[in-house]
Amino acid sequence: QVRLVESGGGLVQPGGSLRISCAASGKTIRFYGMGWYRQAPGKQRELVASITTGGNTDYADAVKGRFTISRDGAKNTLYLQMNSLNPEDTAVYYCNRARSGDIWPWGQGTQVTVSS
Repeated sequence: QVRLVESGGGLVQPGGSLRISCAASGKTIRFYGMGWYRQAPGKQRELVASITTGGNTDYADAVKGRFTISRDGAKNTLYLQMNSLNPEDTAVYYCNRARSGDIWPWGQGTQVTVSS
């Protein structure tokens, strides 16, 4: 059974950076297209970054040029490097498969708060 554990969130000032991680067990993530999602208070969960099995990446317009998704096959871990953070990036961040019809059980997420 697959288990996803997100970590690395926290409080950061506007303009700051943060790297969050998603450790997977039960599945080898490099065999799947994976993504980072976020859910802000009162809003629906949205996909903000994805990476294919071949390593191609894609980003939502709101984060393009600021966020970078990557993975470490040896550690079976997905990462999201977030730069130039702004208050609109405040949300709980989750990782999962990038294909909406094949979602695995959600992890607990990691809270990212951007505030001065």
